[in-house]
Amino acid sequence: MFLSRLQLENFRNYGKLDLSFDAPVTLVQGRNGQGKTNLLEAVYYLATSKSRHARTEREVVNRAAADEPIPYGRIRGEVMRTEQSTTLEILFTRRNDRLNFTKQARVNGAPRRSMDLIGHLRAVLFLPEDLTLISGSPSERRRYIDVALCQIDRVYCQALSRYQKVVTQRNSLLRQLQEQGQVDSPSVAARLSFWDEQLVEHGTRVLTRRHRFLADLAPIAGSVHAELTQQQEALGLLYLPSFNTGLYSDGDYLRLRESEEVRAEELTLTEADAEIIGQRFRERLEVRRGVELKAGSSLYGPHRDELVFTVNGWNLRTYGSRGQQRTGALALKLAELQAMAEATGEKPILLLDDVMSELDAQRRAALLDALTDVRQGIVTTTDWGQFSAEFQQGAQRLQIEAGVATAAEGGPRPVA
Repeated sequence: MFLSRLQLENFRNYGKLDLSFDAPVTLVQGRNGQGKTNLLEAVYYLATSKSRHARTEREVVNRAAADEPIPYGRIRGEVMRTEQSTTLEILFTRRNDRLNFTKQARVNGAPRRSMDLIGHLRAVLFLPEDLTLISGSPSERRRYIDVALCQIDRVYCQALSRYQKVVTQRNSLLRQLQEQGQVDSPSVAARLSFWDEQLVEHGTRVLTRRHRFLADLAPIAGSVHAELTQQQEALGLLYLPSFNTGLYSDGDYLRLRESEEVRAEELTLTEADAEIIGQRFRERLEVRRGVELKAGSSLYGPHRDELVFTVNGWNLRTYGSRGQQRTGALALKLAELQAMAEATGEKPILLLDDVMSELDAQRRAALLDALTDVRQGIVTTTDWGQFSAEFQQGAQRLQIEAGVATAAEGGPRPVA
């Protein structure tokens, strides 16, 4: 899998850009605010159909596009896979309200759903803020799992989409019942029963697939983490549902919820386990129906689940130092590369956004080793001197200034 060409029109601070990639590693240098991150965001958009930073499509369209007769933005990429080329495209066009933009995906020129774009190009994006993945909110960790899984499992992506729609519809009904004062009405159970079953059906699929993914990811991340810590620390990954599904003992589940020391073992799910999880989910909704009605919101399910990191048995978020948390996040990202390659048979593109300045020498070396093992990597930096002359000589070198990319002139810049 290799992105051979990237074209941008009215995307972020790029008016027009046409780049051809011709080396396994592309090193992109520029001052802050010149468009380095925007370049990686465009590649990530083609891989996932979503932006890592923007909340709406309007945010990614260059403001200068508003002066054009037909305002629009475009991301277009050509992907080479085993002698076959696929053209991926995302087009942003203005809606009738003349304020917002709509997104349309195309594969080889034919209109497709955004979901159908996923899988043609796979990418692992590592941003400086990802070093706070462990210390951040649970929603960040759920989003991490979902983005990684959607790129390797289309069925999961469909189940997740259905589940999210069910949560929206069920929340709407819960708020309606709350506003109507029907919290204690005998008819409440009947009105909620359909959405309860939908929540259990799709939610169980999401939960069990996430659990299996983390079970596969955990030993890889543990091995990487052990190397980063000279075998001094053992990293564990545990999936913590919003209710006890029966996969953990009550004691271990409680200790996980309270961020205490835990020695729970990760389990391999069977079909019987999935049935038990579904039944426990259903029972939880029945027992806690009054609580959800008072809250006017769905309080249980994968949208409330958590990923727990442990080091030597202790919750890394609560008890780990900042350095330990950053090491855990790096191990997770490097493990994602390997897990994605093993699941699909193809190595994803590695996108590194100026993370070298955030790491010490040992962890920089680990990232550079990962770059030698991928088919393609795109790395941004503000300082050429963060990379050796040998590394620079083997890379395609670009400079970006004010949304204009040019080939870097001269030989490798010396290490500071």
